[in-house]
Formats: sequence, structure tokens, C-alpha cells
Amino acid sequence: MATDKKNEQVASVEERLKALYQLQTILSEIDRIKTIRGELPLEVQDFEDQVAGLQHRIENFTAEIEELQQNLVFENEKINNAKAIIEDHKVKIDNVRNNREFDLLSKEIEYQELEIKLCEKHISEFRKAIEAKNQEIEATHGHLADVKHILAEKKSELDEIVSETRQEEEALKTKAKNLEPKIDEFTLKAFKRIRKNARNGLGIVYVQRNACGGCFNRIPPQKQMEIKMHKKVIVCEYCGRIMIDPELAGVNE
Repeated sequence: MATDKKNEQVASVEERLKALYQLQTILSEIDRIKTIRGELPLEVQDFEDQVAGLQHRIENFTAEIEELQQNLVFENEKINNAKAIIEDHKVKIDNVRNNREFDLLSKEIEYQELEIKLCEKHISEFRKAIEAKNQEIEATHGHLADVKHILAEKKSELDEIVSETRQEEEALKTKAKNLEPKIDEFTLKAFKRIRKNARNGLGIVYVQRNACGGCFNRIPPQKQMEIKMHKKVIVCEYCGRIMIDPELAGVNE
């Protein structure tokens, strides 16, 4: 009875390791497909961000122009008010009764004339600023058109590659998902963590020429024997990858 239980446990570890290696093979194939796409997804995202940034810049320039145009209206209103005051005071100055009234009206007229000159200066500055902003908008629209053109080409290229590999990738993902229940949760989580940190995406490797198939550091004979026995999950003490023997991986050295 004890022997049967032991065999069941060994078989369970073997099946988990075998399923895990199959999962690694599938995930490596998915990685290969993603490699075919290369940097295109990142490039597409970068150009999309550029488009959004340029559009936001145009919106800011447009808002600034609207504010400048409002300032123009305000300055013109001030000029009209100043002119009205000047005309009113010129009428009054003809009917003054003493020098004091004449001086007050004259100073007010002089002040309003200076106010008009200041408003005209502001108007000139605002118009130049509006012209500069419009030139910026025109240049940004040109840049935006170029970026959109490149983005369209990159998207088309990416869509073509994705369409060619989508069916294969989806089938592989389904296989991977069906394999996961055959692996205990602890081992699966450890495998995913190792794979995420591994440069080549390998979370499980088989022993090659007495060395770890991931980092190629030599494995002591005793540990190699333990790996062949399939009694427990064994990891490389150097790189942390899970190790199995070539026979379990279906490899003939």
C-alpha cells in the first residue's frame, strides 16, 4: 500500500514537470511570434503618443489665440471709451469758467491720449503674438500630418503581422491555458516568476552535458541523480530555473 502511494506521488511530480515543460515550449513559441512583431507595438504606441501631444499643443495654441483676441476686443473698447471721454472733455473745455477747470480737463485729455497710445501698443503686441501662434499651429499641423502618415504605415504593418500570426497565437494560448490545471499552483506561480525574470523567458530547462540548460553552470552528480528520479521539483542554485532531465523533456542527447 505504501509502495502504491509512493509511485502515485512520483507519477504526480513527473506529470507536473512534463506539463510544465510542455507549457514552456508553448510559451516560447508565443514569445517567438511576439519577436516577429519586434518593436512595432512600441513604435505604434510612441507615434500615437506623439499625435496626442501635437493635437494637445494645437489646442493650447488655439486657446491662447482666443484669449489674445479677447484682449484685442478689450483694448479696442478702452480706446473707444478714451476717445469718447476726449470728445466730451473737448466740448467742456470750450465752456470752462476758470483756469483750474481748464487744467483739469486738459490733463484728463492728455491722460486719455496716453491711454490710447498704450492700448495701441498692446494691440500691436497681441496681433504679433496671434500671428506667431498661427505660424506655430501651421507648423504643428504639418508635423502632425507627417506623424499620422508614419503611424498609419506602422499600424498597417503591425496589423498585417498580427493577422498572419493571430490564429496561431490564439491556438497556442488555448493550449497553454489547458495545461495550467495539470500543474500545482505553487509550482506554476514559481515558474511564471522565474520566467518573467529570465532574459530568454525560460523558466524550466533540461540538463545539457551535465550543466543547467539555462545558465550552463555545472550540476553536481548527486543533484543530477535527484533530477532523474523526478521525486521533487529541483531548481538551479545559480539561476533559479526549474530543471528536468532530457528524457522527461523528450530530448535525446
